[in-house]
Amino acid sequence: MLLETIIIIIYTIALIIIFAYSLTQLNLLFNYLRAQRTKDDAPKWDLSDPDQIPYVTIQLPVYNELYVMKRLLDNIALLEYPKEKLEIQVLDDSTDESLQTTKTHIEQLYKTGLDIVHITREDRSGFKAGALKEGLIKAKGDFIAIFDADFLPEPNWLLRTIPYFIDRNIGVVQTRWGHINREYSLLTRVQAFALDAHFTLEQVGRNSEGHFINFNGTAGIWRKTCIEDAGNWEGDTLTEDLDLSYRAQLKNWKFKYLEDVETPAELPVVISAARSQQFRWNKGGAENFQKMLGKVVKSKNISPKTKAHGVLHLLNSTMFLNVLIVAILSIPMLYIKNEYAHLKPYFYVMSFFVASTIIFFVCYWYMFKNIYGGGFKQFIRYIGMFFTFFSIAMGFSLHNSIAVLEGHIGKRSDFVRTPKFNINTLKDSWKGNKYLKKNISINVIFEGLLMLYFGFGMYSAFVVGDQGGDFGLFPFHLMLFIGFGFVFFKSLTSKA
Repeated sequence: MLLETIIIIIYTIALIIIFAYSLTQLNLLFNYLRAQRTKDDAPKWDLSDPDQIPYVTIQLPVYNELYVMKRLLDNIALLEYPKEKLEIQVLDDSTDESLQTTKTHIEQLYKTGLDIVHITREDRSGFKAGALKEGLIKAKGDFIAIFDADFLPEPNWLLRTIPYFIDRNIGVVQTRWGHINREYSLLTRVQAFALDAHFTLEQVGRNSEGHFINFNGTAGIWRKTCIEDAGNWEGDTLTEDLDLSYRAQLKNWKFKYLEDVETPAELPVVISAARSQQFRWNKGGAENFQKMLGKVVKSKNISPKTKAHGVLHLLNSTMFLNVLIVAILSIPMLYIKNEYAHLKPYFYVMSFFVASTIIFFVCYWYMFKNIYGGGFKQFIRYIGMFFTFFSIAMGFSLHNSIAVLEGHIGKRSDFVRTPKFNINTLKDSWKGNKYLKKNISINVIFEGLLMLYFGFGMYSAFVVGDQGGDFGLFPFHLMLFIGFGFVFFKSLTSKA
């Protein structure tokens, strides 16, 4: 009974952590709905007055972006802002032929009157954080806008964001990500679904109540003095944006999130690219939990509620580890449930935690409705999208849990960029992209084995006990089977 007891304890702890996280999401939903009813009357600069127009530097940190550099530079050149108050820094760490083609294109744009400079480094120390830090030394602007290579801000982007900095306490203005290739595939639709939840429910829900949010690495603007006051960019985690965000807010800088300003971007269209992005985000999240937890808990400048939200925010990526634990142990738990009749009261109590899924379902529905509209047809569409998203998210849980564990134990790894494809329409193809990995991770084999494992879980529903089976966990195991199957087969077949 010792092994069974250990399984029950670990399973219960993981379920409770997931439930606590779902309650946080529910609180963010209430905050979000309240914010929707509140008019934003924040003061703003009047940019029709030349004396109120501040100097802005746009930083474009890039590394081997052969397919999207021309699109990026041409788009940035269209931004509406007085040229005498605008500088563009292309922070180029590239090591391939894109370095020369980018240089040539920058020279052409410079001749049009743009103040655009090409900054290169001898080495990639600090990766993106190192490039941003070096560029900051030379930056002319009092405000630093940052765009990754796959982002395409609208021409009026600066005119809609810069005015909020009239409030001297605001250190960052962050905008919502859009998706130019949302409908390209099931993979892009699932990624868009997850990001939409973050950029509506979570960012608005936290920011509207004064809780900590994060600059998302791109599509936002920093006050230069805020970066410097918070300790500047540091490259000791894979999510330098989250790190600097927390350091700045711990020093009482305020962040302004603009849900109504959408900045379109390209989603990864191949699962290997999505895997590398997910790995970096989740490992970086765990690294920042280790780095920032003590500072958040000990801070005397923030309320207990903001501390609680901050801790759970930093634990976001660790939810994948808890989901994986619950998933793997659910099959032994199915047998334990039907072997030990005296434990039935425990399982009745445990069934309460299905409420976590219901809470997520309700929270994400409001996000979905806000973007696509309500109505019965949209609700039916949402049901399908929700369970598809949950299945594939669980299918990524092994991959992401490995990232999380590496982050928590302090294992170092390089900043691996996400390959860009210049995918704008359904007709565009990713095949032949030189940056795609040709090899398959050994983790894919374990994902295939987990697919079979949860297939066994579905079979077990028919044979356990002496009452004709137990189908309570069958939907859960079906979703896990589909999710790991999707990740496994896509990882085998989606190669250049």
